[in-house]
Amino acid sequence: MCRSIKTLRPPTTPEVTDEDIRAAALQYVRKVSGFRAPAAHNREVFDQAVDAVAAATQELLDGLQIRGSAARRHTHS
Repeated sequence: MCRSIKTLRPPTTPEVTDEDIRAAALQYVRKVSGFRAPAAHNREVFDQAVDAVAAATQELLDGLQIRGSAARRHTHS
């Protein structure tokens, strides 16, 4: 699917920033929509989708329990 989206789950990526999450969300929305940059009339819905995917990604990462890890190490920038 989206080969350029990197794994954000610890310990694969020990420190995940909001920028990492936003970049992954943007790549996903670009892939699904087929637009690298949407036209002006699609900008609002495109940006809303990126926000929604970023929020869902953050929720997923916050909820994951990683075996053998005493504490999760993500950084919310």
